[in-house]
Amino acid sequence: MNTSFPSRRFPRHRAAVLAAAVGLLVSGCSALGTSGDSADADGASGAGTGRMKVTMVTHGSEDDAFWDRVRKGAEAAAAKDGVELTYVSDPDPAGQAELVREAVRDGADGIALTLAKPQAMRGPVNEARSADIPVVGLNSGIDAWKPAGLLAFFGQDESVAGRAVGEKLNELKAGHTLCLVHERGNVGLEARCAGVRKTFGGKTENLYVDGTDMRAVTGILTAKLRQEPTIDQVVANGADFALTAVEAAAAAGSDADVATFDLNKDLVDAVRGGNVQFAVDQQPYLQGYLAVDALWLYRSNGNTSGGGVAPVLTGPAFVSKANADSVAEFAAGGTR
Repeated sequence: MNTSFPSRRFPRHRAAVLAAAVGLLVSGCSALGTSGDSADADGASGAGTGRMKVTMVTHGSEDDAFWDRVRKGAEAAAAKDGVELTYVSDPDPAGQAELVREAVRDGADGIALTLAKPQAMRGPVNEARSADIPVVGLNSGIDAWKPAGLLAFFGQDESVAGRAVGEKLNELKAGHTLCLVHERGNVGLEARCAGVRKTFGGKTENLYVDGTDMRAVTGILTAKLRQEPTIDQVVANGADFALTAVEAAAAAGSDADVATFDLNKDLVDAVRGGNVQFAVDQQPYLQGYLAVDALWLYRSNGNTSGGGVAPVLTGPAFVSKANADSVAEFAAGGTR
């Protein structure tokens, strides 16, 4: 499927960017603020025609530290590029789809979205394409973005990351791994656990829990570890779930070690302290930043990240006790 988008709006934006550039040369300075506020207040459009509007629509839950980092990266790119950014999210696929349709109705100049449930996004993406609105993907859906007709994708190849974790667990001599899945049907989480299963030499099983109820997650995991004392490794799919797994293992009297995909400040501290073996960092800040910046570059200069044929990978990168100190500073600042 052709991944390029019609560009009837492109010349207007390019001319606007050139006008803004001339204005900056004349003034000799600019000052950017949150989400693109600047000294001349016009950002990428310059001569009073209004800034480029980008809407980011994710499947993240409210007050989730991971998605806070995605949003922080998106806001940093918006500030740099003079973009008017709207960030919205809904973990329910139907709700996320409706948010994308709202962005189309509101006349967004670009849309960045996640494809945790690709089928739910098919209709809204087609509506955006029909409206000549470029769409890029981030975080979830590395196998779905091209068939969906997106312009580019920024994220981690979850299958590759999972296989790398499986190999790491072989090195650590694990025998029975439990992969904790906190959102059933999420293609990225499923791909991670499937990747672990492909390379890990021991026994692997998935445990499905409702990630919106952390108390229930703790109870279910504790019970599972008590019932199956042969489990010597828990692989979580998020920093908060890894920290919960540490507590659950202690409550169950289990000797199971904990590793995880994704990290935050507390998780980095847990790695430094030896409570968590390692984390796989997909760099969510970078995903948000690149997605917004790519839409601005496409509108202002016709650039297509990855050439429209290959994803732009932001991970996996292992964070272990050996290198956690070098990551801690950025984690504390909310960018790792």
